[in-house]
Amino acid sequence: MGADLHCHTRLSDGSMGIDNLIVLAKKQGVETIAITDHDCLAGNVRGKRIGEQYGIRVLPGVELSSTDHARGAKAHLLCYLPDSPDRLEGLCRRNLLESKKASQYMIVKTSVQYPVTPEFIIKCAAGSTGVYKQHIAHALMESGMTERIYGDLYMDLFSAESEKNVLREANYPEPKDVLDAIHDAGGIAVLAHPALYNNMELLDELIAQGLDGVEVWHPSADAETVERLQKIAKKNGLLMTGGSDFHGMYGVGGVSIGTCLTPDDHLDALLSYKARKRRKLARAAKAAAAAEKEAADAK
Repeated sequence: MGADLHCHTRLSDGSMGIDNLIVLAKKQGVETIAITDHDCLAGNVRGKRIGEQYGIRVLPGVELSSTDHARGAKAHLLCYLPDSPDRLEGLCRRNLLESKKASQYMIVKTSVQYPVTPEFIIKCAAGSTGVYKQHIAHALMESGMTERIYGDLYMDLFSAESEKNVLREANYPEPKDVLDAIHDAGGIAVLAHPALYNNMELLDELIAQGLDGVEVWHPSADAETVERLQKIAKKNGLLMTGGSDFHGMYGVGGVSIGTCLTPDDHLDALLSYKARKRRKLARAAKAAAAAEKEAADAK
């Protein structure tokens, strides 16, 4: 059926716990998922263990935040199958600290404008490694200020065009620094949803810097975007992945697990990527050594 390689849990800005996420995947007939919480690897070990109980393969992953300062845009890089995930812990801690600074500002500003307390907003984020915009909106919904998470009030608070916004964006590392950190951890680096944050120019830059793949199938990508990304991926030998970007009730537009999938052949390519890359490097090293020997013999 394919794999949903972009799922969030309550550890970041999803509304569902790991166990319920895996049960939902089972009910939806999705046999392979990746837990990719924002700047958080904590769910991978537990996810793998629970997945084995339900016959669901859970691939280790994380969605790492970055800031494309040159263009003033967000950029998220998905890391899959890291050999040394502990090497990403420092980056995750720094990113979560930046996120906390931004969220504290938004929490205080919201509590000034609306009858919710910072303590209640934080309570709505219980179990998460941070407080996200969805948690603030949830607190307002619980308090009767709005009927849903993503409504007019959400846009008032978190749209840059709104005069009443409380928006404060975190200052994350450059995408190239995050890419290097993923590779240092022995992971596979995939640019998430490039159309969502207008990262198409950045995609070209990251390809030249060693990007491994691009998320082609995502709720934000229409048919034209999918076709464009497929062409870019084929031209540059990139992996192609897909996922629903599932957030439970904190998601936009009623997206469930399996809404967007990585086709089986592309999943196989992802799973065999590092072994193929090692073989390619070994062949190149062997060829270089042979050429060097031949040049020495010729002297």
